[in-house]
Amino acid sequence: MGSEVPGPFPVANATASYWRSEPHTLDEHRSTPELPDRSDIVVIGAGFTGATAAYYLLEDNGNPRPSVTLLEAREACSGATGRNGGHLRPDIFLQVLDHIQLYGTDVANEVAQFEVANAKAIKDLIHQEHIECELRECTTADVFLDDQVADRLKQQYDELLAVCPTMKDVTYHGLAEANELTSVKGAKAAFTFSGATVWPYKLVLGLLEKALRNGLNLQTRTPVVNVSETADHDGYWSVSTPRGNIKARQVVFATNAYTGGILPQYSDSIIPVRGLMGRIVPAQGASSIKPLLHSSATRYSGYGYDYHGVQPDGSLIVGGAFVPYSNHPLRYNTADDSTLYEGSEELFDGWLQRSFDGWETTATRVEETWTGVMGYTSDQLPHIGKVPGKTGQFVCAGFNGHGMPNVFLCAKSIVQMVQTGCSFSETGVPTCYETSFTRLQKKRQQ
Repeated sequence: MGSEVPGPFPVANATASYWRSEPHTLDEHRSTPELPDRSDIVVIGAGFTGATAAYYLLEDNGNPRPSVTLLEAREACSGATGRNGGHLRPDIFLQVLDHIQLYGTDVANEVAQFEVANAKAIKDLIHQEHIECELRECTTADVFLDDQVADRLKQQYDELLAVCPTMKDVTYHGLAEANELTSVKGAKAAFTFSGATVWPYKLVLGLLEKALRNGLNLQTRTPVVNVSETADHDGYWSVSTPRGNIKARQVVFATNAYTGGILPQYSDSIIPVRGLMGRIVPAQGASSIKPLLHSSATRYSGYGYDYHGVQPDGSLIVGGAFVPYSNHPLRYNTADDSTLYEGSEELFDGWLQRSFDGWETTATRVEETWTGVMGYTSDQLPHIGKVPGKTGQFVCAGFNGHGMPNVFLCAKSIVQMVQTGCSFSETGVPTCYETSFTRLQKKRQQ
């Protein structure tokens, strides 16, 4: 593998995300003017995955701390984590149904229970470390506008209550209740469950701040363009950047959508997909008209959906798989988050009034619009664990736009493997998440 590999790589001048509107002092931090010549461990990517890995690699566990260098192509938390919807929302309903169909009930339950445990672990850490990131626990909803879909899902829900432990946290709401609870226009049914919202950038920078106090060497604006094909005779991998090379005994790829750029064996298994987000600000006092759920997703017929999160200031962060862009040529296999889709700003203009009863005459303004690049996998499952055939390399990537309920414990499991040499099966991560030659051989699916 060489620098001639065409990517995907992070681009310059990314669109401005609301979450990055209050830059932390560490946003463009470099711990040392030059890169160290070598490090025990190099982590690539300073998003939620990389920050979590750095935090746990340098946690005080009574053993000597390793030297850890974290390389980030742009600013800290400038990728998908700093561009998402701000939800901490285990998918214990729709995804369970999908996983049962694809992988069976046991796998579906394993993943759902892991996501619930992951969300709890994040909340516990936020409280333990006193990270100020606007964590708010709330009720979240999946709202359906199609009668037939709603009826089918109610039947499946009734059947699964007895065999899916997490389904007990899901509550069904029929037509009248769904309209009253969610205010979504045309709602035919809703399923509610426990969730949370968070300011993701502040969470990640809080973790980085803790790791830096424990000796992390953070190097922003340092894109990795190549990792050597083989380790040298001393067991070191060479990690190449435009600022020079750094040798590492172990390398952690926390690179999500960009993994294929420096691990080409993943280029057909983790595909960059561009998402769209916006922030809508209602007129002052408008929130008293008809309060909305803090977290909700509206599902249209087919694959279209949108979701929102209400912020403490009353503004809404809105995203989703918007129907006008579902088949856009710049959505799939696109790693460019520096531009918007044509007409995307107009899409958010009037979205609140079109979507919710009681808000038709409310004045709003679209404050920010941005794009972000997610890593989608060919089998809808993340790739976690030891890179096949590369001793000392580990990957934690491919979260399918659903990283917040998965990343934390996945990254922690990577640290377990790095520090103790334990097997994947000893980490507690769902078995189906383990990366392997077999999974890499599967063809990409859109």
